Amino acid sequence: MKRARILLADDHALTLSGMRAVLEPHYEIVGTVMDGHALVDAALRLRPQVIVMDIAMPVLNGIDAAVQIKKHLPAVKLLFVTMHDSPAYLVSALKAGASGYVLKSAASEELLEAIDGALNGRIYVSSRLSKESLEGFGDSSRTATALHLSPREREVLQLIAEGRTEKEIAFLLNISIKTVGFHRENIKRKLGLRTTAELTKYAIQQGLI
Repeated sequence: MKRARILLADDHALTLSGMRAVLEPHYEIVGTVMDGHALVDAALRLRPQVIVMDIAMPVLNGIDAAVQIKKHLPAVKLLFVTMHDSPAYLVSALKAGASGYVLKSAASEELLEAIDGALNGRIYVSSRLSKESLEGFGDSSRTATALHLSPREREVLQLIAEGRTEKEIAFLLNISIKTVGFHRENIKRKLGLRTTAELTKYAIQQGLI
């Protein structure tokens, strides 16, 4: 039987090597990447059946990378392996098209089962996410506000929080410095924030970095 093709994405080399060791006996690993933009490029080039990815990655976070990938590859299965155990992240992942959500602390026991479920059309959520926390999670104002930002604004916010200059952001996103400034002011207005420090704190809370 032909083995499923899997692309791995995480910004920690040790995590990538650990996931490869677990998965390689069962699946074909077509590539590994360490930031969100590289993930989108690799996904469109390699067209894997499954992408195993983190949420917090440099340049472009996993949630926004997932949205971009799903636009071009609607059939691909996306599986998040992350340290974030808040239901807010789970909901954002599912809205982005995820087929699975596994906590890193449980990955060694759950990863293979989660991938098998995704390949067979099921959604897998880590058993360590309590039912109580999921049931108690509503459409919080913080998550609603985050989703209110456009995809480009979320990209700019992440890069601002990573400490990039406006010139660097303009180069990375292939837009003008003036456009970067326009997005920065829109983000501040929408979020009700004033300083770069406040934007950075918000981005961390949202798992963008």
